[in-house]
Amino acid sequence: MGGELVLAIFGPTASGKSAVVRELGRRFPAEAISADSMQVYRGLSLLTNQPAEPTRLVDIWPLDHEASVAEYQRLAHAAIDEALGAGVTPVVAGGTGLYLRAALSSLELPPPPEPGRREHWQDVYDHVGAERAYALLAERDPASAASLHANDRRRVVRALELTDVGRSLKPETDALWTAETRHPTVLFGLTVPREELLRRIDTRTRAMFAAGVKAEVEAALTGPISTTARKALGLDEVAALPASEAIEAVNVRTRRYAAYQRKWMRRIPGLVSVAGDRPPGDIADEIVEVVRARQHLPAGRG
Repeated sequence: MGGELVLAIFGPTASGKSAVVRELGRRFPAEAISADSMQVYRGLSLLTNQPAEPTRLVDIWPLDHEASVAEYQRLAHAAIDEALGAGVTPVVAGGTGLYLRAALSSLELPPPPEPGRREHWQDVYDHVGAERAYALLAERDPASAASLHANDRRRVVRALELTDVGRSLKPETDALWTAETRHPTVLFGLTVPREELLRRIDTRTRAMFAAGVKAEVEAALTGPISTTARKALGLDEVAALPASEAIEAVNVRTRRYAAYQRKWMRRIPGLVSVAGDRPPGDIADEIVEVVRARQHLPAGRG
């Protein structure tokens, strides 16, 4: 494909993104780049459904690493630029909407917290109580306070933390939902009927347990694990519950997450919807044809 074009693929978990990326790689020189906030971690390949094929920004951080969108963005921009420089088409795929937007755009993201500052503000919140911590935020950052509830401990703490470096959780302009990207980009969303998606989620969860996810999680929890890594969907359920109960619990959480992802997909500007309940090769062919129609691909390639 070459040139300056970036392809992006978003969709709910179990919608088949990895399989479509694999098929696209068979049709033109492509560099797969993950936009998944949990696949960045080593040691949870089964739980986070890491792709079997080589993919940039997968399996890059130890479990004790505190991840941030800003750090991910720097790595994603470098991976995309490196692929374009080599004449290869970057295919950015994942189900973490903020990571996808960060990879494709020039969003100004808040920096990660300085060591100890998050713990400081957590202690303040817990010591003085929600109302006084909220009042402090209102003094330091009225715009952020106006968008939050005092009982939202996580976000109030993050907003206070950002005031330390002169930043706001509520910037004057919100570029999250703009169509601006760093490079010409065609962004596709995989849509799968709800019943089919639920069936795929259940099938994948059961395959995950059959492959040994229980042992994987137990091994991961023997060492230090960051607060961001602990957010891996199903981690606590797999660790604490018998297999039959854990399967159901993971399915429930995954269904909820998929519903959230579908809401994200409806808000992404410029997204081209493609039916995801077909063979991955057919989906890849449609993506190639859409790009050709937009004059990004020369006729005769594919």
